Amino acid sequence: MVSNGSNGEGRRPVIGLTTYLEQAKQGVWDVRAAFLPQQYFDSVTASGGIAVLLPPQPEPDAAAAAVLEGLDGLILTGGLDVDPSLYGAERHPLTDPARPDRDAWELALFRGAEERRMPVLAICRGLQLVNVARGGTLHQHLPEALGTERFRIGGGVFATNEVVVDEGSRLAELVGPGGLDVHSYHHQGIDRLGAGLVATARTDDGLVQAFESDGEGYVLGVQWHPEENREDRRLFAGLVSQASVYAGLGTRRRGERGTSETTRPEAANGVLA
Repeated sequence: MVSNGSNGEGRRPVIGLTTYLEQAKQGVWDVRAAFLPQQYFDSVTASGGIAVLLPPQPEPDAAAAAVLEGLDGLILTGGLDVDPSLYGAERHPLTDPARPDRDAWELALFRGAEERRMPVLAICRGLQLVNVARGGTLHQHLPEALGTERFRIGGGVFATNEVVVDEGSRLAELVGPGGLDVHSYHHQGIDRLGAGLVATARTDDGLVQAFESDGEGYVLGVQWHPEENREDRRLFAGLVSQASVYAGLGTRRRGERGTSETTRPEAANGVLA
């Protein structure tokens, strides 16, 4: 059941959203700036949460530990490809240039959120990063792996694809089981699923389109872009609801440094150890 965002004490849960760090123009200025499409934080606020933007930080581990103390939920957003060296692969010619600042920052945030059992929603790149963090691997170019461009038609236009959601999953509790039309814009996808993750939606070609954690913590990842559908914010409402419960736990969660629900595995080349 999705709440209106209140934790029972009248406080709306605070949701952190990771951002790009890109060259941006405004008037006479042309500078590097934190950037995230408005659809993301609109989806959070419309679902009863308070959105806080999280650009990449120097000293990501220390920064993540400090930042997470003020959050009740985390959204890992879309963006450029995850560095293939993090899962022990050689770079494909069509893989985006590495963005080590963002990779390190989001890995630190995700690991810290897991330690705290803070609810996490991972979107597109976010799903791929969580899979890598759990020791999984990625297809670097789906047109070669699957022989189709159906997931990224280009030109900034989102493709529409049908995914099939597994009955009995947390995802099905939010959007229902069976077929669901989604907005796609990706050329990479899950190859080997990471430890402690269960696939909960696929396309008819067998590609994993969603997963969730198999333990008590709330980790939900989707390969599509739910922020692009203003008529359906159920995934954001689900996260805000979980974040409201987390916020209601108060000081029992703040600063807790427990063990995450699964032991973080080593990547193929040991980078994630």
